[in-house]
Amino acid sequence: MKGLVYKEMVLFFKGVDRKLLLLAVGATGLVLYSVGVYGGILASVMLAMTIGIQNVMGVEADEKAGWKHYQMAMPVNSFQAVAGKYLSVLCTLAVSLAGSILCNLVASVVYKSFIPGAWLLSVICAVLLPLAWTGCCLPFVYWFGFRAAQTCGILLVIPMFTLVKYFEDGPGFQALVASFGTYLMMCCVGTVVLYVVSLGISVAGYRHRR
Repeated sequence: MKGLVYKEMVLFFKGVDRKLLLLAVGATGLVLYSVGVYGGILASVMLAMTIGIQNVMGVEADEKAGWKHYQMAMPVNSFQAVAGKYLSVLCTLAVSLAGSILCNLVASVVYKSFIPGAWLLSVICAVLLPLAWTGCCLPFVYWFGFRAAQTCGILLVIPMFTLVKYFEDGPGFQALVASFGTYLMMCCVGTVVLYVVSLGISVAGYRHRR
């Protein structure tokens, strides 16, 4: 199964478009400029969503290459085949965490302000959002294919941006940091449960389509 995880990680990094990466850097800089010291939170959310999307996009390359036919000939069972993908998502959290820390560090240095609550919220978003994103989308991949997962991803964008826009235009990110602590444990437990249940559903879908 290590080989499957390695394959997924290679697809993840090879799938990163350099032009989109430069665009993301520019967008991050604009966010830090417009939002201020709390820009690290928004930048972390954007990066975490991108990590989740990139993990799902790797499936498209598999489908185009007919990877499943080759994978079915490998000495791995259905659970191992799917778990390899889910483990690779956990590995990419390191990228999300590193990016979140960097964004908040830049915001703290530029605006000469260190807000522990903002850092904590950013790090939590960097971990939970990719897990929640892939937890929602991957079952669609294994049951219906990449196109269905792509549609699911588009639908997920709407509530995410609606929530961010609400705090940006309304009470502000200070209120977001203050209120998030109340729901912290619920969000963490809920995301872990979602990810585990998603794995079970994906394994069932893989067996069904096999």
